[in-house]
Amino acid sequence: MLTGVREQLGQALFRRVAGPSGPATRARIHHTPGPRWFGPDRPIRTVHGDASMFIGGLTALLLQSLHPLAMAAVAGHSGFRGDPWGRLQRTSTFLAVTTYGTAADAQQAVDHVRGIHERIRGTTAGGVPYHAADPHLLGWVHAAEADSFLRAHERYGARPLDAAGYDAYVADTARVAEALGVVDPPRDRRELAERLAAYRPELRATPEARAAARFLLFQPPLPLVVRPFYGGLVANAVTLLPSWARGMLWLPRVPVVEDLAVRPTGRALTRTIRWAMTPPRQA
Repeated sequence: MLTGVREQLGQALFRRVAGPSGPATRARIHHTPGPRWFGPDRPIRTVHGDASMFIGGLTALLLQSLHPLAMAAVAGHSGFRGDPWGRLQRTSTFLAVTTYGTAADAQQAVDHVRGIHERIRGTTAGGVPYHAADPHLLGWVHAAEADSFLRAHERYGARPLDAAGYDAYVADTARVAEALGVVDPPRDRRELAERLAAYRPELRATPEARAAARFLLFQPPLPLVVRPFYGGLVANAVTLLPSWARGMLWLPRVPVVEDLAVRPTGRALTRTIRWAMTPPRQA
């Protein structure tokens, strides 16, 4: 009975994250022969294959929203409200292909995304033009994502890496960032922190950013029965945000509640996701 529950839960989570073509995509990514950008021992595979990504991904979305130009591009072109699951599935597939797929498939995925970025242009409500292919804007999106994934894995990962391992993770992500058009991405954790700090003067919580935060935190397109579990994930995602980012989004810190309730819940949820999505050993 427990095995059946595990399989049902794992399949439901996988369908949400990978979409209806998930099994075929997974088979192509992992079983197509050929060279890869990253070998099996690389830290990027450890981080991106862990259940902590469920939390880190939400943190990344909240943090990325604080750049007005990035948020304007998302609000105007991504359709995240009308098709949030589709956007999640496209993002998770891109991460999987570039992390685990053949070099040819990874390059094809990058070329596809670059083509989309090239077409996304517009003007913010304040009259500032933006272009999704702008290397400076891509650099912010990359830095916020890499930092969020790293922080989530450090706190909730099954096997946290040491300092050298996380430096190597940042270096691995730089390989993908450069392919996407980021100029001189950070290659260790110190450089990553410096890059995030350099973007600080450009950041603010626009009305679009706060609306996106409300959508992620309080209006997820989920059945009521699973919203408490999602609430646990998103509460932990908030705790990973830098204090200045939380302040911009009006998300105050409640130390006692976070330490005694939120973080233990996050560890329990990621353990459950990991258990459900790991195939049981064959007897």
